[in-house]
Amino acid sequence: MQKKNRAMILGGIDAGKTTLTDALLGNDRKPSKVKTQSLNYVDWIVDTPGEYTENPLHYRSIMATSMEITHVLFVQDATNEKSIFAPGFSSGINKLSIGAVTKADHENADIDRAVWLLKKAMVSGPIVITSAYTGQGISSILDLVRLNSMREMKEYAEDTDAEHIIFHETVR
Repeated sequence: MQKKNRAMILGGIDAGKTTLTDALLGNDRKPSKVKTQSLNYVDWIVDTPGEYTENPLHYRSIMATSMEITHVLFVQDATNEKSIFAPGFSSGINKLSIGAVTKADHENADIDRAVWLLKKAMVSGPIVITSAYTGQGISSILDLVRLNSMREMKEYAEDTDAEHIIFHETVR
C-alpha cells in the first residue's frame, strides 16, 4: 500500500469494521466481541468505534480525523435492516468515498438492501460487496484505496468484470 493513502472506516456498532480492517491488512484474526473503544491507527487504516458514527456528538472527531486521510470506507452490514448514515452523509467529508457491504456471506444477508442503503448515504463512489471470511471484495478495496481520484475509481469499477463492485453516482 502506498504510504500517502490512508483510509478511515466508518460504520455502525457491530457492522464488521474491525474484521474488515483485519482482512484488508491480511490478518487471520478471528472476530472477537471486544469493542473498538477509540480510534485505532493500524498501518494505512483508521478503524473507528461505531459510536463515532451513531452519535452526532462524535462527528467532530470524524471531521478532525478526516484531515489525516484520503479515503473513507462507509460500512453497511448486509444483515442490518437499517443504516446509521443520514442521506448524503458522505457529502460532509470531502474525501474519496468507498462503500463496503460487509457480511455478504451471512445466511441473513440482504445485499440489495445494503447496497441501496449505501447509495442513499454516498453521493458517489464505488460500492464493494465483501466477505472477510471468503475474501470477496478485499482485493478490490485495496486497489481502490491506491487510486487518487473519483474518476480513477469509476474507471476501475467499470473496467472490472467482478460482480462484487458497482459504481454509484447521484443524479443531479
